[in-house]
Amino acid sequence: MKTTPPLFTITIISLLIFLSLPTPSLCQTCNKNDEKVLFQIKKALGNPYHLASWQKTLDCCQWYDVECDLNTSRIISLTIFQANISGQIPKQVGDLPFLQTLVFRHITNLTGEIPKEITKLTQLKMLRLSWTNLSGPVPSFLSQLTSLNFLDLSFNDLTGSIPPELSKLTNLGALHLDRNKLTGVIPDSFGTFTGNVPDLYLSHNHLTGTVPKSLGYLNFTVIDFSRNNLTGDLSMFFGSNKTIQIVDFSRNSFMFNLTDVVFPSSLTSLDLNHNKIFGSLPTMLTGLNLQYLNVSYNRLCGQIPQGGDLQSFTTFEYFHNRCLCGSPLPACT
Repeated sequence: MKTTPPLFTITIISLLIFLSLPTPSLCQTCNKNDEKVLFQIKKALGNPYHLASWQKTLDCCQWYDVECDLNTSRIISLTIFQANISGQIPKQVGDLPFLQTLVFRHITNLTGEIPKEITKLTQLKMLRLSWTNLSGPVPSFLSQLTSLNFLDLSFNDLTGSIPPELSKLTNLGALHLDRNKLTGVIPDSFGTFTGNVPDLYLSHNHLTGTVPKSLGYLNFTVIDFSRNNLTGDLSMFFGSNKTIQIVDFSRNSFMFNLTDVVFPSSLTSLDLNHNKIFGSLPTMLTGLNLQYLNVSYNRLCGQIPQGGDLQSFTTFEYFHNRCLCGSPLPACT
């Protein structure tokens, strides 16, 4: 009778033992300091039903809205979204030292100011506090979070001016300050971003004054200044060497001659409606791959250039100008 070779038997037994071991995700044991802080956060928020999974009977790496690092088991993400929660952002969030993502979003009863304790989160890459009722200023101390690559404070009740110190965030890829009640001017320092040039969303505020010329030295990809009280010349954002793709300057009081503006080939969306822009539409617009265009409610004159995507837009994107004509508007006379 054949016998199984000893080496083969040992290999099979070793394989069975290995397969029976728990996977790393199941082996995770939440750091006790982090667990303690999370319980403090839960208590500060009034022990909401949204955080019902935050119980001693379940490892905190398995809790809802929480993510742990697979190697260290430290909390790296706290994302509270669409929750029925009242109160303020707990100061204890600053006691999660390995946090990389912090989100409080779509929480209409979240009030108060942004706590300074957030500055202790030196590894934070994403800060998203949006669609809440946060009030007070945009804190200048956020400039201390030098690892940030995404900052979203949109859809709040923030007031005051934009802190110029935010330009120190050299890793920032996007800055959302839109849909607040901000006043004052766009900081001149925003033309000194080094490293990344962030997508800039400042729409639906009460900003005034001219846009600093320093911003024209940078190569933005997305800019939204719509629905403010801004004035001046915006042609500095365009040029053959620029890479801007999406522009929304609508519903301000910008005034400049559009005739000789050189638009980059990268431009796909241009919204200039409800301003005081004059001159004519450059012929070079016919060579762009425009997915959106709106120049209505300005002071433009002359024939709309024929060709490209310009005739694919309706009269609504062109009407209420001084003497603009040609398809899709009535023919020039």
